[in-house]
Order: sequence, then C-alpha cells, then structure tokens
Amino acid sequence: MNNESRIKYFPVSFFSMILGMAGFAIAFQKAEEILKIPLNLSRVILIFTTILFAMVALAYLIKIIRFRSEVKEEFHNPIKLSFFPTFSISLLLLSIAFLSVNPVVSKYLWLGGAILHLILTIKIISIWIHHDKFEIKHMNPAWFIPAVGNLLVPVAGVAHFAPEISWFFFSIGFIFWLILLIIFFNRIIFHSPLPDKLLPTLFILIAPPAVGFISFVKLTGGVNEFAKILYYFAFFLVLLLFTQIKLFYKIKFYLSWWAYSFPIAAITIASILMFHETGMSFFKYISLALFSILCLAITGLLIKTIIAVSKKEICVKED
Repeated sequence: MNNESRIKYFPVSFFSMILGMAGFAIAFQKAEEILKIPLNLSRVILIFTTILFAMVALAYLIKIIRFRSEVKEEFHNPIKLSFFPTFSISLLLLSIAFLSVNPVVSKYLWLGGAILHLILTIKIISIWIHHDKFEIKHMNPAWFIPAVGNLLVPVAGVAHFAPEISWFFFSIGFIFWLILLIIFFNRIIFHSPLPDKLLPTLFILIAPPAVGFISFVKLTGGVNEFAKILYYFAFFLVLLLFTQIKLFYKIKFYLSWWAYSFPIAAITIASILMFHETGMSFFKYISLALFSILCLAITGLLIKTIIAVSKKEICVKED
C-alpha cells in the first residue's frame, strides 16, 4: 500500500495517542513538582508530544484536503464521530502542559481548543438529536469524549479568563456525563457486549469523574465533599476495571488501546492533586503506584504502535 492510500485510511482516532502522551507529560510535571520525583523528563516528553501532535494533525489535514469523502464517512460513523473532539482535547491538554512552561502559548492553545470543542460539542449533540441511523449497540464509552473535553476546559481556563466561562463548560460536561453514563449502563447490562476492538474504551469511564475532580478543585480552590465523590467514584472504576485485567490481555492490538492511557493519566494526576490538597500519605502511595502503571502503559503502547506501524497494520481499510 502506497503512502497516499495510507493517508486515505488515516483514522481520526490517532489523536487518542496525543491525549495519552499529553496526559503523561502533565502527570510527569506533577510527579516532579509534588511527589518530588527527580527525573526531569517532563520537558522532553512535552516537546515530543508537541511534535507528535503536529505530525498527526498534518497527516489528518492532508486527508481532509485530498480525501474529503473518507473524512465525511468517518464523521457520519456513529462510533468514529465521538473521536473528532480528540483534536480539540489535544489542544486543551497541551494548554495545561504549557501553563507552567509558557503561559502565552498556553492561552492561545486554550482559546483554540475551547472554541473548537464547543463547536464540536454542539455539532455532535445535534447529530445525536436528529439522527436516523443510531442504535443502542453503537453506544460505547467513546461517546463520553465530548463530555470529557468540556470538563477539561477549566483546568487551564481559570488561569486565563473569567471563571464563569470555565463554569459554563464544566456544567455542560458534567450534565452530559451523567446522561451518557445512564445510557451506557443500560446498553452494557441489557444489550449485547462490546466488541473486542472497543473493550479498551471501557477505561474512558474513568476520565469524566477524574477530570471533573481536577476541574472542580481548580474552580473552587480546594477539596470538598462533592470533589471527594468525583474522585472516589473514579477510583472505584479503576478498581473495577483492574479486577478484569485478564479480559483486556486477550485483545489484539488496535489504536483503541490508547484509550487506556489518558484515563490512567487523569486518575494519576487526580491522586497527586488529592495528596497535595490533603497531605495524606495514603494518596502519595496511590499516586506513586498509578504513576508507575502509567509509565509502563505508555511505554508498552508506544512499542506496540511502532511495531504496528512498521508492519503496516495501521492506516488500512477496515473490513
């Protein structure tokens, strides 16, 4: 298959890789700052992630220019549709990562990410409302991605603009997370199980409460009872999914494996923040354990992805 054909089948879900790497960079920043881990690698990881984002964005831009029909097909796919906001979420995560490095760059990344994410949220919800082809079997945790992006906006948003803007986005993300959570549990309990390819997306369930906790602490300036509810529910989901780890071992590698990365990064950052706010050593040990798991997960995912790319198993026409 030539390079032109590979661009034709370049999936929008490739941006999930950026979410994982950006989350990893932020987790590294917090581990070095709060947990006092003397690695000094966060800047390197951030530079690598920024370059990777530029490469993935350029590849997908070429696809938009040269293969618009394939992009439209992805956008009207009930499963792939929810991955389009991973682009705007990538901008928001890079904004958070750059906040302590270059506040000006962070501000512009946040502006682009927040505006684009609002547009995508409105468009996707409009499609959900007016669709004529979605079925309950199409519902999967990837549908939480638009909600996660809105919950993410306040993390850097409170540093750049009036808090009311961040509250606006937080409200959208929180309410739609609750709505989608109910729909998802109805789908998973009373209907057919998720196909193997989508099983890794179960980890996305961790992201909304974990990110919501981080945002709520940023908005209110501390950990209160509601923040604890968000954190402990996210932590429960981690325990629930880790008890089923054997199920995930059996799955063939897909790009959807990157769904493991950002949620683990989110709960790691949330745990570090919990330690920072409470000073309880229990959260420090939890943070260190989750940070170690995140490092192993990212390393494994990078190796798996490089192997899959070298074997030309990615960017191919799906059956």
